[in-house]
Amino acid sequence: MTDYYIGKARCIKRVLLFSLELTAQGIEKAGDIRMPWTLLTEFLKLFIYTAPMKLHTKIGVGLLLGGFFGGLCNAFFAGQPWLVFVSDNIMYPAGQVFLRLLFMTVVPIVFTSITLGVAGIGDMKTLGRLGGRTFGYFALSTLIAATIGLTLVNTIKPGGGLPEETRDQLMEQFSGGAEGMMASGPPEFGINTFVNIVPRNPVAAAADMDMLALIFFALIFGAALTIMPKERSQPVIRVLEGIGDAIIVIINWAMKLAPYGVFGLIFVITSQFGWSILAQLGMYVVVVLIGLLIHATVGISGLVRFFGKMNPVAFWRSIGAPIITGFSTSSSMATLPTSIATAETQLDVQPKIAGFVLPLGATMNMNGTALFEGVTVLFLAQVFGVDLSIGSQVIVVILAVITAIGAAGVPGGSLPLMMLVMATVGVPPEGIAIILGVDRILDMSRTTLNVCGDISASVYVDRVDRDIEGLPPAEPLVLKEATEAAKV
Repeated sequence: MTDYYIGKARCIKRVLLFSLELTAQGIEKAGDIRMPWTLLTEFLKLFIYTAPMKLHTKIGVGLLLGGFFGGLCNAFFAGQPWLVFVSDNIMYPAGQVFLRLLFMTVVPIVFTSITLGVAGIGDMKTLGRLGGRTFGYFALSTLIAATIGLTLVNTIKPGGGLPEETRDQLMEQFSGGAEGMMASGPPEFGINTFVNIVPRNPVAAAADMDMLALIFFALIFGAALTIMPKERSQPVIRVLEGIGDAIIVIINWAMKLAPYGVFGLIFVITSQFGWSILAQLGMYVVVVLIGLLIHATVGISGLVRFFGKMNPVAFWRSIGAPIITGFSTSSSMATLPTSIATAETQLDVQPKIAGFVLPLGATMNMNGTALFEGVTVLFLAQVFGVDLSIGSQVIVVILAVITAIGAAGVPGGSLPLMMLVMATVGVPPEGIAIILGVDRILDMSRTTLNVCGDISASVYVDRVDRDIEGLPPAEPLVLKEATEAAKV
C-alpha cells in the first residue's frame, strides 16, 4: 500500500513538473512532439496509479487536464502539424468513441425506461396524475429560468457596449456556421410540430433519433401494457427488463472510458479555439453563467426544498456524476443513463419514476436552454440596436419555453430553434454568428443545468407518488450514510 501512494505522488509530481516546463519553454520547443507526448504518457500513468479513485473524480480530473493541456497547446503550438495530427487522430476519436457508446444506448434505454415506467405505474388514472404533475413541473421550472435570464440581461445590458468593429469581426469569422444553419431556413414551429410527434414508423423514428416521436410511442406502448391481462403483459415486461439490465451493463462499460473520453473531448475544443474570444464577449458569457448559477442555487434548490421536500445540500452532493457528464458531453441524452442511475441509487428515487420522468426531461425539460435563449435573443437585440418592448420580451419568454421543449438533447441542438425566436421578434437570425465562438462553453454549462432540472423533477414526482402510496420519504444515500455513521 505504501508503494501505491509513493507511486501516485511521484506521478503527480511528474505531471506538474512537465506542465511547468511546457509553460516556460513552450515557444522554444514548439516543434518538438516529445514533450506533449510525454505529458500525455504521464497523464495516463496518473489514471493507472489512481485506479481506486471514484469515477466522477476521475472524470473531473480528465476534464481539468484536458482543458489545461488543450489551452497550453493552443497558446504555444497552435497550427503545428503534430498538434493537428494528435487532435484529429487520437483525441477526437477517443472522445467520439466514448460519446458513441453512450448514444448507442439512448434509444433502447429511453424506450425500455419509459415503457416500464408507465407499465409500473399500473393504471391510467395514476399515469395521468403523475404525467400532469411532471409536465407542470417542467413548465414551471423552465419559466422561472427564462424569467431569470431576461431580468439579468435587461439589468446588465451586455450587448450595449460591444464595439461595432468587434461585431463585424465576429460576424465575418463565424458567418459560415450561421449560413449553414440558415441553409434550410429556421425550423417551423406550429401545429405540424405536434402532428409529427405521432410517428408513422416508430422504427424509423428510433433510427432518426426523433426522441419526441419515440417517447410518444413508448408512452402508448406502456399504457397498452397496463390495460392488458397480466398473463399477457408480464412476458413482454420481463423481456424489456432484461433488455434494460443489459443496457445498464453496457453503460457501465462505457463509463469506465469516461475519464479518457472526456479528456479527449475537452482537449480538442480548447486546443482549437482556446479562450481568447471570451475576452470579446466576456460580459455576455458572464450574464449567461450568472443566470445559470442563480437558477441552480435559488430556482432548482428552492423547487427541491419546497416541492421535493429534500435537503438541497444533499441533492447537490448526490448528483456529481451527472453534472460532470453533462458538462463534458454537452448532451442531455448522452447523460441520461448516468442521470437515471444516480436518481435511483443516490437519491432513492423509485425506478418507475426515474424511468418515466428523466427520459421525458432529457427531451422536454430544458431549463438552461430556455434561460440561454432568452439572454441571447435580448443580447443580440441590444447589439443590433433592436428595441424590444415589454410585450416582445414576453413573447421571447413564451417562445423560449416552447422551443426549449423541441430542442434536441445533443450539442448545439438549441441554436436552430433560437433562430426562429430571433426572427419572430425582429432580430436578424444571421446574428447568431456572433455567439458561435463561445457557444461551446455555454452549451456545456446550460446542458448541466438541464440535467440538474431533470433530476429535480424526478425527486418531486417521486415525492408525490410516495405520498399517494403511503411510502416513507426518499432518503439520499449521503444522508443515509451520515445517519449510519452517527449511530456507530
